[in-house]
Amino acid sequence: MELSDLMTHKNGRHRKMAGATNQPENMRYMDKEEKSSSEPEVEEEAEGLIRGSDSEDRRHRVRPGIRGELGNVLLLLFLYVLQGIPLGLAGSIPLILQSKSVSYKDQAFFSFVFWPFSLKLLWAPLVDALYFSRFGRRKSWLVPTQFLLGLFMLYLSGTVDSLLQSEGGPKVVTLTAVFFMLEFLAATQDIAVDGWALTMLSRENVGYASTCNSVGQTAGYFLGNVLFLALESANFCNKYLRVVPKDTGIVTLSDFLFFWGVVFLVSTTLVAIIKRENEQGKGKRRVHEETEGVMETYKLLFSIIKMPTVFTFCALLLTAKIGFSAADAVTGLKLVEAGVPKEQLALLAVPMVPLQILLPVIISKYTAGPRPLDVFYKAFPFRLLIGLLYALLVWWTPSVKEEGGFPVYYYGIVLLSYALHQVALYSMYVACMAFHAKVSDPLIGGTYMTLLNTVTNLGGNWPSTVALWMVDPLTSKECQGAVGQSCGSPDEAGLCVKEGGVCVTTLDGYYVESVVCVVIGLAWWVWLGKKMRRLQDQSPAAWRCRANQ
Repeated sequence: MELSDLMTHKNGRHRKMAGATNQPENMRYMDKEEKSSSEPEVEEEAEGLIRGSDSEDRRHRVRPGIRGELGNVLLLLFLYVLQGIPLGLAGSIPLILQSKSVSYKDQAFFSFVFWPFSLKLLWAPLVDALYFSRFGRRKSWLVPTQFLLGLFMLYLSGTVDSLLQSEGGPKVVTLTAVFFMLEFLAATQDIAVDGWALTMLSRENVGYASTCNSVGQTAGYFLGNVLFLALESANFCNKYLRVVPKDTGIVTLSDFLFFWGVVFLVSTTLVAIIKRENEQGKGKRRVHEETEGVMETYKLLFSIIKMPTVFTFCALLLTAKIGFSAADAVTGLKLVEAGVPKEQLALLAVPMVPLQILLPVIISKYTAGPRPLDVFYKAFPFRLLIGLLYALLVWWTPSVKEEGGFPVYYYGIVLLSYALHQVALYSMYVACMAFHAKVSDPLIGGTYMTLLNTVTNLGGNWPSTVALWMVDPLTSKECQGAVGQSCGSPDEAGLCVKEGGVCVTTLDGYYVESVVCVVIGLAWWVWLGKKMRRLQDQSPAAWRCRANQ
């Protein structure tokens, strides 16, 4: 699993910022009217009053910075951290399942857990439009979803060990159902928090909301994935954190779930009781938020999709990442299967954080022009090549393994390959986002961009699920040591072992997939990639939604 696959893509509830610029002009106009109608003898006094009022405004005006609203910023940051916890936990489960030798079909089934964040546009209009006004527009959804998240975590804390360690192997269907609900609730919480951020912070400080989002989600994911996998690993704890070795890690999955379940319930109760929506701080101007009706938003989405240019672009976005699916979805699991400790793989994401922060800043200089998709097109074959390098890395891994694990230089090579992958991935991602911003109809920019972002995310999800699903059917195994037996199915493999034989892989489906994906990717780049570049030549009118003309 790639950390970059969980990059935040904001949903686009259709909002309007009202009164952003008119108020100061109206106030100046009123001042002039008052002064023109004043008597000469009181004009000097009026000017003194105005100067006094201006100085008072300056004292109460929010200066650049967050000192005046530090409490609100910290609350937003905390809510986004909570949101990242289930994301990180869901990202850690495939690695745990892989260490228990589940099939890749099971991994494919569990990968549906990651779909809700890509599909939240489907129910975002409902979250915007339906609420209890007395309780609060955003709290009406935030409070119940976080309570349910806490309850689900408490439920899982008591059952997850039995689900992972049952006699017939992990109960993947049940795990998928429960974690799918966790991700669905986290995606709904994301919609509510994003909306609340616009009104919780003053107009001068609302830009800090995106910072809280990126920092909070990243921190939450780190806690739920990297930190958890490290503390759950007996080897990591014995090597770095303990004097006396033990057979288990410092924390277990059930302990971790119980702790965060309690945190969710307690913090949500405090928010429900103490925090009020739209609190008016003295001298702070809040952003007024308006929202389209539910049916109007769905009709608008449908009218956007029907546009020929948008329909073509969406079709290209849904197929562009097929060539990367084997590398992105299967490589990490194959490394775990080859013996690389899952906590070490997770920790490799830590040094990537500065790179992931700098890359968008650097790449945006090349995507700011009129043809951002040229960067997408140029990075495409480079990323395909990295997919082949990943396959070579997986093939090489077993030969590097030593008695005490893997040498340091091996992790250095893995880190370098991951860094190269990030450069290609971010080049394509930033180029896509720049093009979305360029073509989105400004009258409906939020809904328009979120639709394109949703399609982009789906274009990565479905190929990853299919890639995981196809690994086992494409893998060839034979039974050695038992005459007349085969390993074509789990039952046949069990019979082979029962007869004293052993199933040996003669052709790993991952390598077949890697080659097939690269061939498909190259074909897409040669024929459809040029079609995507030509979309940049379309006039702005071709991207404008007629429903708003």
